[in-house]
Amino acid sequence: MIPFLDLKKVNDSFEPELSGAIKRVLDSGWYLLGNEVKMFEVEYGQFIGTKHSIGVANGLDALRLILKAYIEMGQMKEGDEIIVPANTYIASILAITDNRLVPVLAEPAINTYNLDISLVEKLITPRTKAIMVVHLYGQACWSLRLEEIAGKYNLKIIEDNAQAAGAIIDQGSGLRAQRRTGSLGDAAGHSFYPGKNLGAMGDAGAVTTDDDELADVVRTIANYGSKIKYQNLYKGLNSRLDEIQAAVLRVKLARLDADNQRRREIAQYYIDNISNPEIILPGLKSSEHSFRNSENADNKIFPLHSVQSALSHIWHLFVIRCRYRDKLQKFLSENDIQTVIHYPIPPHMQKAYAEYGKLKLPITERIHAEVLSMPISPVLTEKEIGQVVEVINAFK
Repeated sequence: MIPFLDLKKVNDSFEPELSGAIKRVLDSGWYLLGNEVKMFEVEYGQFIGTKHSIGVANGLDALRLILKAYIEMGQMKEGDEIIVPANTYIASILAITDNRLVPVLAEPAINTYNLDISLVEKLITPRTKAIMVVHLYGQACWSLRLEEIAGKYNLKIIEDNAQAAGAIIDQGSGLRAQRRTGSLGDAAGHSFYPGKNLGAMGDAGAVTTDDDELADVVRTIANYGSKIKYQNLYKGLNSRLDEIQAAVLRVKLARLDADNQRRREIAQYYIDNISNPEIILPGLKSSEHSFRNSENADNKIFPLHSVQSALSHIWHLFVIRCRYRDKLQKFLSENDIQTVIHYPIPPHMQKAYAEYGKLKLPITERIHAEVLSMPISPVLTEKEIGQVVEVINAFK
C-alpha cells in the first residue's frame, strides 16, 4: 500500500535532531512559555517575513484569536460580516461564527479552488469588515485587485495560511518583490497539525502580523487575557504553543523550503504524466491569470519550473477532480494507493450550519463532489510516484 501520508517516515527523516530537540525540552524542566517557544516565534516570523509571530495551540485558535482581538480593539463587533470562500475547510468559518461574526460565503474559482476575487466586491455591504483568503491546498490566493478592493472599502485581509507555509508570491520588482503567504494581509493564522508541510507532533499554530497592537492583544488573549499573572485585561482563552511542539517545529522549519521544493517536483511529475482524460488536474495561478483549466482545451499548462506561479504553490495537497470520484477512489484503493477527500461535504451543507443549507453554491458543491487528494510528500519514492501515475492512467 502506498499511504496517502506516511507520517512516521516523515518524522524519521528528521532524526536524530528531532529526538534531540525533545530531550532538550525534557532536560530543561520548562514546558510552557519558555525559550523554545520564544526562539521558534523569532525564527518563524523571520521565515514568513513579519514583525510578530505568536505561538498558539492550533490553527483554528489562530484565526479565532485574530478576530477576537479585532473585536477587543473596537475594529469589529458582533454581527459584522467576513467574506470567506465557501469551499474552505470548516475551521475558517468556525473562527468567524465563534466570535459572533457573520460569514459571507463566496464561490471559488473552479480551476484553482481558491477564492474567486472577481466576485468579492459585489458581496460587500456596510457591515463587511474583512476578507478572509484561504491559501487552499497550499496555493497562494492573492492579487493586486484584492488589495485594491480592501483599500477601497477599508477592509482587513485575514489570511488562513493553515495549508501554505512557505508559499511565495512574486510581485516583480522592489525590496519585497517575493513575499510569503502569511505576510501579505493584515494578519494570518497558521496551523502546524502533524500532517501539514510544517507539522508538529500534535496540535500547534501561530498568528503572524506586522501590527504591533494586534500582536499584543492576541498574545494577551491567548494567555487567559493576562499580561501579568492573575491580572486579566480581557475575557481570554488558554491557547499556547508548548515547548515540545516549538522544539519540533524549529527542527522542521530549517528544511521546509527544501521539502516544499520536493513536493513541487512530485507535482510536476504528476502533471506531466497523468494523461487519463477522466482526470482534471489542479490549476496554477500567477498574478491575475489562470495558467491551467483542464476543462478548456484552449488553455495550456505551463511547466512549473518556467512560470512565477511555481513558487506560489507548495502542494500541501495534490488535488485532482473526477466525475466518478468514488469509483476512482475505490479503484485506487484496490490497487494499493491510499487517497483522501478534502473535503466531502461543503460547510454550508453541514448540519452545524443548517441556516445556510438553502444557499445555492454550484461551483463549491461540484468541487466537493469531485475532488480527490493523491499521495504527495517529500518521502515518496520515485517508484511509488510512478506507480500512482500508472494506476490512475489505467482507470476507466
